[in-house]
Amino acid sequence: MNTEPCLLIHCDTLVRKMLPGMRAEMVSRLVIGRGLSQSEAARRLGVTRAAISQYVSKKRGGSDVQFSSEISAIIDRWALAVDTGESDINLCDVCKCAHKKFNKI
Repeated sequence: MNTEPCLLIHCDTLVRKMLPGMRAEMVSRLVIGRGLSQSEAARRLGVTRAAISQYVSKKRGGSDVQFSSEISAIIDRWALAVDTGESDINLCDVCKCAHKKFNKI
């Protein structure tokens, strides 16, 4: 991906500005796109069913952020990982991808 060193400020930006919207989008894809029940999604993510409902309705984490195709693909992989229990992504992958987006702004 990116050969720049990993800096805390990059991760801080990701967590504050992008991750809430990404999580809401991932939950929506998990429940609406993959057909997982809100109760099962809540169990797998370790949150309440009410939290899942708020993510799906965009009351929590909702924003008008447009995700790049690269971040959208990561969100798809994240939903798949929650659905199947098998993951091939980590927060550093997401952070580096998001860092590219904020460098362009």
